[in-house]
Amino acid sequence: MTSSVLSDWLAQRLARDGASPIYRQLHHLLQQAILLHTLTPGSKLPSSRLLADELAIARNTVTNVYEQLALEGYVRTLRGSGTYVVDNTADEIVGRDERAGLATASSAAAEHRGSLLSARGQRLISTAGASNRQWGAFMPGVPDVTTFPARVWSRLQNRYWRRPQAELMTYSTGGGYGPLRQTLADYLRTARSVRCAPEQIIITTGIHQSVDLAVRLLADVGDVVWTEDPCYWGMRSVLQSSGLQMRPIPVDAEGLNPSAADLAEPPKLILVTPSHQYPLGMVMSLARRRMLLEYARRTKSWIIEDDYDSEFRYASRPLASLQGLDTAGQVIYVGSFGKILYPGLRIGYLVVPEALAGKFAIALAELYREGQGVQQAVLADFIEQGHFTSHIRRMRNAYGMRRQLLMDAIANRLGEPLPVLGDEAGLHLVARLPDTANDQLIMREALAAGIATRALSTYFSDPAQAPRGLLLGYACVPDQEIGPSFGTLANVIERYLG
Repeated sequence: MTSSVLSDWLAQRLARDGASPIYRQLHHLLQQAILLHTLTPGSKLPSSRLLADELAIARNTVTNVYEQLALEGYVRTLRGSGTYVVDNTADEIVGRDERAGLATASSAAAEHRGSLLSARGQRLISTAGASNRQWGAFMPGVPDVTTFPARVWSRLQNRYWRRPQAELMTYSTGGGYGPLRQTLADYLRTARSVRCAPEQIIITTGIHQSVDLAVRLLADVGDVVWTEDPCYWGMRSVLQSSGLQMRPIPVDAEGLNPSAADLAEPPKLILVTPSHQYPLGMVMSLARRRMLLEYARRTKSWIIEDDYDSEFRYASRPLASLQGLDTAGQVIYVGSFGKILYPGLRIGYLVVPEALAGKFAIALAELYREGQGVQQAVLADFIEQGHFTSHIRRMRNAYGMRRQLLMDAIANRLGEPLPVLGDEAGLHLVARLPDTANDQLIMREALAAGIATRALSTYFSDPAQAPRGLLLGYACVPDQEIGPSFGTLANVIERYLG
């Protein structure tokens, strides 16, 4: 491109009255001309005086642009000769002998450009269960956040913001805020029969992070992990993304039920929900708990106990934890405040064997650079002053009433054709459907009608062969909306029940 042609090309593209300064526009245009080979490698740029005259701009503007391009490696200036476009082709960088290899690699990359994720990344996205909707009838697993005692929480929080403490506003170390670990240990010993000292508690952002941390420290890629079948899709995603080999183990009325063939090949990890199986709701029997603990002790397998919503039982007192029966130190107990208080709080915890506590605390700080010190301090006060247990009692009564309203609505509208499972505890129940019904299609049609639910079959390792049903969360539905909302859902269901 000759000097005059370049000047014309630039003049047509410079916006004299544009928002961007002439300097920035000229730099961008010359940069793009070089990258797109409009200005070919080795070509000489016009002198700064000539280009400034032809564009009717200040010479200093052109000089500064040339200097910036030189600093960035686009051009080089030879004293007494002029400014030239640098050859930045692959030949200059890797040599001509490697051109064929680069061309082949470039061709292969182009062929696979549509598949930018790793194999496990693609698997995660293709099986993702997270919904864009996280509130309303009948979203499972979501508490009623509108009844959270926000004024109490705000008052406790304001105490820390009036006199900010630097140690609460920087990265967290040592497994979390000490007073929270102490008060949480006291609560867990009393309410859940968990045997622990404060030092064994590691504060995390929730059950997902707790399990991810345990997997990283206790298992290697390719190790086998037992999961309940069905199980929570979120845990399945965490485990698959960690490169573990998942082995679904069926559940029966007593909980996890491994076969003789399963027992013959011990896993590295066993993930269970013994106090309230998710999503079906059964409680693991004492005999099955003892068998599992003895098996883990003998095979050196780690049990991860997910105790996600055991505070909310309606027909009996909350059940003791599996960890409380463990005498060999093989159970990692995980819990969260998301379903008790509100999900956006993002505070959970692990209880680990004493020998692992220090290592887990180090790994937590090393991998995740934890914080939320102020929130942890507020939560400690919230528990210590009795607001936590008061909130649990209040919500247990409210959820129990909503559970009954939903069961009445099901019986009144559909009656016998729709048996109910797992209604004794938690924030949801399962409405069973005939095995001929397409629960995933019902789920999609219900969502289009404004009702959020989840298909039971999607929680199984083989959805095509799984029983059919719908998970109906009642906790975040106001009392007066339960009947009408279920009426809307029933209109969809009835089309598939004939």
